[in-house]
Amino acid sequence: MNWPATRAALANRLSVDARYRDAALFVLLAALFGASFVSIKTGLRELPPVLFAGLRFDVAAVALLAYVAVSRPRSAWLPRTRGDLLGIASAAAFLIALNNGFLFLGQETTTPAVASVMYGLNPILAPVFAWWLLGDRLSRVGALGIGIALAGVVLIVRPSPSSLADASAVGQVLVLGAAAAVAVGSVLLRRVGPRMESVALTAWAMAVGAVLLHVVSLAAGESPASALGVGPATVASVAALAIPSTAVAYAIYFGLIDRVGPVRANLVAYVAPVFAALTGWLVLGAAVSPWTVVGFLVVVAGFALIERQTLAAEVRRFRERTRETPTATPPCDD
Repeated sequence: MNWPATRAALANRLSVDARYRDAALFVLLAALFGASFVSIKTGLRELPPVLFAGLRFDVAAVALLAYVAVSRPRSAWLPRTRGDLLGIASAAAFLIALNNGFLFLGQETTTPAVASVMYGLNPILAPVFAWWLLGDRLSRVGALGIGIALAGVVLIVRPSPSSLADASAVGQVLVLGAAAAVAVGSVLLRRVGPRMESVALTAWAMAVGAVLLHVVSLAAGESPASALGVGPATVASVAALAIPSTAVAYAIYFGLIDRVGPVRANLVAYVAPVFAALTGWLVLGAAVSPWTVVGFLVVVAGFALIERQTLAAEVRRFRERTRETPTATPPCDD
């Protein structure tokens, strides 16, 4: 048996399986992030914004830390290196506290349509910070793909001139600040190079980020007592937001940053509005217009440009496997 060839074939198979796994996780992440907008909209009816964001990560951090403590040996979930500590700090400050604090505050004073467009700018900002901090450069065709994908998001959201005029300028700036925080945080997380597992790092970052959010909430004059006596819908929204759309989603997100890089991982902001529209239709009965379908196709076209080399490689592999598959030999008549 040709062992080197066998090992090479196995390594290639594992690489292909990893790509398919990351693609599936990317779609799941977009669905979880997209569905979170319904929960946020419901919870903000009774809860102050920064306190609501803090409660989101209180529940998520406890759930994820408990899972890590039960499923991993102690040596695997405790930070050990300087990179681990810096990774937790940068993720807690930028991806948890600043991102969610700005986003929840901004959604109070601006329309969801404008907020979605402003937040969708983080995949454009990420390559800028990646070039500055990591030395990564995006090709012109890749930049064109990002622009086309952003146009698809605008088609899905379709902010009207009146909504742009009525929305608070402060709210728009805050949401843009959230997008910038995501872009900076994801690039910093890649640069500091933490060695601990992404799920454990996510859990610790959520715990530290939750503390930061509560400190900001108190400094802003929000009363913790407002969380008492809320209705069942708000309790359900906190639970739905904290477990699937935070504990699960952020663990997937941090893992993708580690494996595919911050620029590709942040492209999820272009797909999430599609799932937000579908969730709004399923849960709230909001109509899905033909523009949503057209916008989704435009987003797909933008992704095809960005990932053109990966897609071309997969097409080549599919053709090679097709040619290598032996065809059945018809029986011969004696």
